[in-house]
Amino acid sequence: MPAQNQAPEGAGTVADSVGNWVDRLAPPVTRPYLRLSRADRPAGTWLLLLPCWWSVLLASLHLGSFSWTALWVMIVCAIGAFLMRAAGCTWNDITDRKIDGEVARTRSRPIPSGQVTVKQAAVWMVAQALVAFGLLLTLHPTAILLGILSLAPVCIYPFAKRFTWWPQVFLGIAFNWGALLGWAAVTGTLGWPPILLYLAGMAWTIFYDTIYAHQDAEDDALIGVKSTARLFGENSPRILRLFMVLTILLMTAAIVTALPAANVLRFVIALGAAWAMAWHMIWQLRQLDINDPDICLRLFRANRNAGLLPVLFFAVALFV
Repeated sequence: MPAQNQAPEGAGTVADSVGNWVDRLAPPVTRPYLRLSRADRPAGTWLLLLPCWWSVLLASLHLGSFSWTALWVMIVCAIGAFLMRAAGCTWNDITDRKIDGEVARTRSRPIPSGQVTVKQAAVWMVAQALVAFGLLLTLHPTAILLGILSLAPVCIYPFAKRFTWWPQVFLGIAFNWGALLGWAAVTGTLGWPPILLYLAGMAWTIFYDTIYAHQDAEDDALIGVKSTARLFGENSPRILRLFMVLTILLMTAAIVTALPAANVLRFVIALGAAWAMAWHMIWQLRQLDINDPDICLRLFRANRNAGLLPVLFFAVALFV
C-alpha cells in the first residue's frame, strides 16, 4: 500500500462501523471489499430493498393474489438490493475518495485509508453489478428496461452534493427505483400506484437521509459539500415534518389507486401501512437532536423498521 493514507493500525476498521461481523468473522483479505460494499452496515440495503417489496406486495393486492412470480421477484429484489447497493457504494467511494479523506467519519474507508486501490475497487464494482444484471434478466422485459435505466441516477448521485443543496433528492430517485421495477416485474406494466409509491419513497429518503447527513454537517461546511442537512439547518425538524406528511399522503394515494375494488377489511389493513409508518416517523422526530451524531445515526438506522411496517400490513392484507 502507498505510504500516504495508510490504513488504521490493526485490521483497518472503519471509524463509524466497528465490532461488526466483517471485523470479527470475514477473512482479512476480503474485509476491505466487504467494507466497500457496506456489508458491515446493512441498513442501506434494507432502505433500497423495502420500496421494492412495498411495490411487489401492493401489485399483488392490486391483482388479488400473491403468485409464485411475486415470490421470485421478492427474492431477486433482496439479492439484487444487496448487490446494487454494494456496487453503488463502491462507486460512491471511488468518486468521493478525496472528500472522504477530509471528513473525520469517512477518512478510514478503504480507498482513502489505502486498504484498496481505485482500480481494485472498480473491478469489484463491475463484478457486483454483473451478478445483479444476471438476476435482472430473469424478470419481465419492462422490469429489465427499468433496471437498466436505474444506472443513470446511480451514476449521477455521488456528484449531486457538488452542484445542488438537494443531493438527497438524487438519492431518493436512485434508492426508490424498485417501487417502479417491482410493480412492473409482477404486472408487466406501470401506472399511477407505483409512481405514487415511488414519490412517497423519495419523500421518505429525504426525511431519513437528512437526519443521516446531520452527522457530517460541520465537516461538510468546511469542505463545501452541500446537503439538505446544511440547507435546512436548525429548521430541520420542522421541514422534516412536512416530508413525513408528504410520504404518508403519497403512500395513501398509492394504496387508494391500487385497490379501488378491494373488500373493506383488506382496504383498511392496507391503509394501515401508511398509518403505522406515520407513527414511526412521528416517534423519530420526537427523538431527533440534530446536534447529536449518535442519535442521528440511531434514527437513520431505525428507518429499516419504519419501512418494514408497510411490508407487514400489505402482507397481512393479502391473506384476508
